[in-house]
Amino acid sequence: MTGPECHDDVCITCSDTAVPVTVVRLLGDDLALVSTAAGEEEVSVAFVAARVGDTVLVHAGEAIAVVGS
Repeated sequence: MTGPECHDDVCITCSDTAVPVTVVRLLGDDLALVSTAAGEEEVSVAFVAARVGDTVLVHAGEAIAVVGS
């Protein structure tokens, strides 16, 4: 998995809060490409049943909940 690209003082997926992002594409091996405010990132979706178009909460590169589609 490619690590998140960091901007400013914290990474979008490594801050102390979960960030809502949209699943753009499922990649296999429990990974997904997601759309963030900083661009697209690869994250793990191993803990959730995410589908393309879903909004998921991501913390530290890991989707932790599906919150909408």
